[in-house]
Amino acid sequence: MEIKLNKKILSRLNFGLLVIIVIGILAVLNFFSYQIFYRWDLTQNRDYSISSVSKKTMAELDDVVSIKVYFSKNLPNQYINIRQEVGDILDEYVNYSSGKARVEFIDPKDDKEIQRELYLSGIPELQFNVLEKDKYQIVKGYLGLAIQYGDKKEVIPVVQSTNNLEYQITLAIKKVTNKVNAKIGFLTFDGAIDLEGEMSEAYKKLSELYEISRIDLKKEKEVNKNINALIIAGPVEKFSENELRAIDKFLMQGGSLLFLVDGVKIEEGLKAQANEVGLNKILEGYGLKINNDLIADIYSGIASFNQGFVVFSTNYPLWPKIVKGGFDENNAAVAKLESLVLPWASSVEILSDKIDKENQVWNLAKTTKKASRQTGNFNLNPEEGLPASNSESQYNLAVAVFGKFKSVFDKSSTDKGRLIVIGDSDFIKDRFVRGVPDNMLFFQNLVDSLVLDEDLINIRSKGISERPIKEISEGLKALIRYANIFGLTALVIFLGLARYYLRRKKTASKK
Repeated sequence: MEIKLNKKILSRLNFGLLVIIVIGILAVLNFFSYQIFYRWDLTQNRDYSISSVSKKTMAELDDVVSIKVYFSKNLPNQYINIRQEVGDILDEYVNYSSGKARVEFIDPKDDKEIQRELYLSGIPELQFNVLEKDKYQIVKGYLGLAIQYGDKKEVIPVVQSTNNLEYQITLAIKKVTNKVNAKIGFLTFDGAIDLEGEMSEAYKKLSELYEISRIDLKKEKEVNKNINALIIAGPVEKFSENELRAIDKFLMQGGSLLFLVDGVKIEEGLKAQANEVGLNKILEGYGLKINNDLIADIYSGIASFNQGFVVFSTNYPLWPKIVKGGFDENNAAVAKLESLVLPWASSVEILSDKIDKENQVWNLAKTTKKASRQTGNFNLNPEEGLPASNSESQYNLAVAVFGKFKSVFDKSSTDKGRLIVIGDSDFIKDRFVRGVPDNMLFFQNLVDSLVLDEDLINIRSKGISERPIKEISEGLKALIRYANIFGLTALVIFLGLARYYLRRKKTASKK
């Protein structure tokens, strides 16, 4: 009896000791969890974790960055989660800043002094419609951020979602700490796209990050060496030899060039003709050529047309839509994009024999293998569907070449210049960007790749605005359709037969 009692007491002591050890381990783990910061983000694009660019930006801070979050507490329910998500993102910034980032949440409430400060900073007071006690009431509040470094301040006026918040925060920090001061030049000429008119949205976005200047080669003999990248958008008149020489010289000095050039001019009444501007004289020397054709594809954007007093919308094959698989996965500027619409685009031909073997070449955007092309007599009628073609093929619509180039004029070579050619300029105009937001993302990423390498591209490309259905065969379509119709019925019958068979077998075994 005594032995049994001792064993019982010993068992209880062992159990108690085990509990104490487990509690001790949990306490130690809890302590270290506050000392070591780590999160697992299982989303495809790591949407809830800051990128290596943001981590590096915070690690390189020389002084304290103050981040003030002006969120009212009386916000509608749909904004409560945003407050939590913003806090989670900013926690990561703090943890990678080595104590140089300080975050403060402030509720302006009825503090007139803070409200006045926010008004002067550009953070507006918002109005929300809230349903309370079966009545809609107007509630006022704030959803803004202010980022300050020394005497410099940048604001994010309204945070409606966290999809693009990391990009905005990191960009603001780079601006106040003077990490970005690149200069972009837009070539001006007769018929050029109006920066503040036709492409005001793109101009505004670039102005947030870069210093933009206009360059007129009719008045200036060369492109200023301080320009990091030169953009030539939508030319419709032929370039003079002096202008071509200036462009060529800029590339030979290690400059970056972005060509947005239409191979075909589209005029009123859907009339089209070849757009001969003379740029192929230098482009062919670099290994690229813009063809005077129009590309149509089975994947296309939706266009609206007037027919008398009726406006109708339809998929328009001459507005090729680039989807996943049409972007070069080896290039950070386009690897994470989901879609892009290039209205009335021309193909860009790669002349491999004229490209240095050590140069990097990317097919940034290409059609499906079922695309076709028009040359000569162009037919833009939207009612005729996909233009008839004797053959289907795949066409490059945007190509990038980074490396050394040989001058077309004096045969000198560059110290690693950068060249991107797109056979379309319409895609970045306001009327297209507003309907296809991914066009803006594409354009911004390309400019960044010319100036900042891959610095901010990976942040901006995190959020995916569209998930197009992938192309599948007719046989697979039929299989999916019949599986939806008969699949559940067949499954029920199978389970019923299986259960019947098992019951028969069980009954037979008892006998």
